[in-house]
Amino acid sequence: MNARTKSLSGWAVLLAAVLICALGGWSYAQARGDDTLSYAKSRDAALDDGKRHIARLNTMDGKDGTTVASGLDAWLASSTGPLHDGLRSSRTKDASELAKSGATAHGKVTDAALTALDERAGTAAMIATVDVEVTPRTGKGGTERKRFEASLARTGDGWKVKALEAIPVGSGT
Repeated sequence: MNARTKSLSGWAVLLAAVLICALGGWSYAQARGDDTLSYAKSRDAALDDGKRHIARLNTMDGKDGTTVASGLDAWLASSTGPLHDGLRSSRTKDASELAKSGATAHGKVTDAALTALDERAGTAAMIATVDVEVTPRTGKGGTERKRFEASLARTGDGWKVKALEAIPVGSGT
């Protein structure tokens, strides 16, 4: 192989490398600007935040006034809109009743799915099943299975629960 042939094959390899890099850059730019990817990220964020907040809204440590107060703070931090306003206005009454009962509840979302997502409006709807482990001050505790439908709203702190409604379990036939 002479020097000229070696030089041409070197340029060919360099040209191929540049083309591969350009194709990779173009592909990355396409994927980064993909609306489907953006929608998927919003969906995942709404679902993750919704599950976390629904679990928190089903959790309370009623041992004493201090733990009840921090639990009610957590409820407020997980909510927005009408739910937040309702929790704030009933806080004094709720604190008294929860401290009096002394029960502890720990909610765990076992399954959840978004049923709607409007990225532009910043709203979402979801359904969830929650196991709530309840430990009363006296007596035997147990686990309750609950189902919820929630409305979510995107806030500056992520997605929060705007409305939470229990879905009754059918009696079957």
